[in-house]
This record gives sequence, C-alpha cells and structure tokens, in this order.
Amino acid sequence: MSKENETIEQHEHHHHIVSPKIYLAIVCVLLVLTATTVGASYVEMGVLNPIVALGIAAVKMVLVVLFFMHVKYSSKLTKLTVGAGFFTFLVLIGMTLADYFTRAWGRW
Repeated sequence: MSKENETIEQHEHHHHIVSPKIYLAIVCVLLVLTATTVGASYVEMGVLNPIVALGIAAVKMVLVVLFFMHVKYSSKLTKLTVGAGFFTFLVLIGMTLADYFTRAWGRW
C-alpha cells in the first residue's frame, strides 16, 4: 500500500447511521415545541413573551443542528465551530433584548 493511500485511510471519516426512529422522535418533539410556541403566544406574559418564544426557538434550533445537521456525530472541530456560532447568536439576542428592555425605560 502506498504512503498516499495510508494517509487517506487515516483521515477517512466514519459515517454514523441514524435510525429513522430517532428522526421521527425529533420531528415529534419539534411539532410539540411548535404547538407550545403557538400556545404561549395566546398567554399574556407581558415583556416575557419574546423571551419565551426565543427560548423555545433556541431549543428547536439545537435539536435541528444536532440531529438533522449531524453535528452530534461530527468531529470536535465542527462542534467547536457550531458552538462558536451559537455563542454569537446568544450574544446578539442578549444585546437585542437589552435594547428592548431599556428602550422604554421609565415609561412602564
């Protein structure tokens, strides 16, 4: 076996096969969370409405990224990259909510 073939074999990724039952379970959880979002929109929570909606959306996003984008079974570098993107998302949402809460400061 040549040196080039050995190098290729060493860097070959192992593909993880996900059961259709897991996909079906994740789809069901996503549908329940979507129904929860709709139900929460009818409950008057004041300034907490957008926080609850964004919290549910974040949970759904994590499920989609982990299972449908196969990040759960990816390399550590891929997980780090996705984690950095998620952290950036949280920072931007935090800054947006800080602006939202302080924009009408004193008018409540």
